[in-house]
Amino acid sequence: MRNQITLIGNMGENAKVTNFENGGKVARFNLATPSPVKGKDTAEWHRLFAFGNIAQFIENFGGKGKRIAVTGKIVNRTYLSKDGKPRKVTEVEVRNVIGL
Repeated sequence: MRNQITLIGNMGENAKVTNFENGGKVARFNLATPSPVKGKDTAEWHRLFAFGNIAQFIENFGGKGKRIAVTGKIVNRTYLSKDGKPRKVTEVEVRNVIGL
């Protein structure tokens, strides 16, 4: 896979899980990865989403502050905001997750 990313960090919130009529589900959440800067600790925030069994794992075992490692791919998408303006967002589609 050429488009691959690995992140290790803490979940910023409990995952928002959406269940589909066909039995599938998607989990959306944010992940903070440490980014040490001289004299202070900062974090980089990433938007992530996962489908199927991985979404189920995140729903059951993930939670705010939970440390996880993920691998996946970067996805860029465009959507219309509530006021009708196009917005661009970059997210990580999680393919593998490990609770740490």
